[in-house]
Amino acid sequence: MNEEPAISIVVPVYNEEDSLLPLYEQIKRVCESLRRPYEIVFTDDGSRDRTFELLKEIHEQDPLVKVIRFRRNFGQTAAMVAGFRYARGGIIVSMDGDMQNDPADIPLLLQKLDEGFDVVCGWRRNRHDRFWTRRLPSVVANWIIGHVTGVRIHDNGCSLKAYRSSIIKRVPLYGEMHRFIPAMATQADARVAELVVNHHPRSFGKSKYGISRVWRVVLDIITVKMIIGFAERSTLWFGLLSFPFLLLGLSILAGGIMYPGFNPAEWVVISAIALLFLFLGFHFIALGILGELIMKTGNYEPRASLVGTVHREGR
Repeated sequence: MNEEPAISIVVPVYNEEDSLLPLYEQIKRVCESLRRPYEIVFTDDGSRDRTFELLKEIHEQDPLVKVIRFRRNFGQTAAMVAGFRYARGGIIVSMDGDMQNDPADIPLLLQKLDEGFDVVCGWRRNRHDRFWTRRLPSVVANWIIGHVTGVRIHDNGCSLKAYRSSIIKRVPLYGEMHRFIPAMATQADARVAELVVNHHPRSFGKSKYGISRVWRVVLDIITVKMIIGFAERSTLWFGLLSFPFLLLGLSILAGGIMYPGFNPAEWVVISAIALLFLFLGFHFIALGILGELIMKTGNYEPRASLVGTVHREGR
């Protein structure tokens, strides 16, 4: 019972009282078949139903089950990060708590890790979700994420993934960035693979996600692109942002000089607008220089990126 686990199963849950017990039984059955020391880490993301009470009962009956509880709902990414930090296994497997992911796929993910990969992502090729509110936005988001980050994964949103602990614990995750784990993991020199997994219709409760998440995903894509593409060149990133403002300011100023038919009041207004755009441009450049100084004086260490090296396997 005190044996150090080789595998940690991390499951964030939020208002999943109906699916909790059957999910635990399925995970336990699969883990016991692996014949490796394991632990199951549930993170209760501020549930308002009987989820935490059921988790306490499970823990009392099975010491291999660990429970983390949030006082309020912080979101799936925060719940995953808490589970990753607490997990003691050299290999960590994450999955949803709604029973749409299949624990029977865990051995397949582990086999792929044994081939030398660091992150293995599940691909819900036959996904059982609503088309307009879940599947279509997901297809569009995955296409955008792949082209922006260079890590082309079919299903970034699938929570069923396996990681080497030494890799996933080095990946900075916050906000809604659990969708960007494959791309962010390349910053930790990870080798990424993709594997087709099962996906079941939702049997209990209702989905916590909808079309409203699109805007948050768009903002996170911009952030991830900055981290991956410009972490070592912040001046270039902010320089690109400053270019339109500098160009617009110079154009307005040049137009006012080339066409001197303005009265003094109009010229003051034109000059003020031009200087405002120029000020914004130089402000972005200054932010980039500050970013460079922060990285050079801090503990930042550039890492070789393996963006785009994704191995795919279907079945």
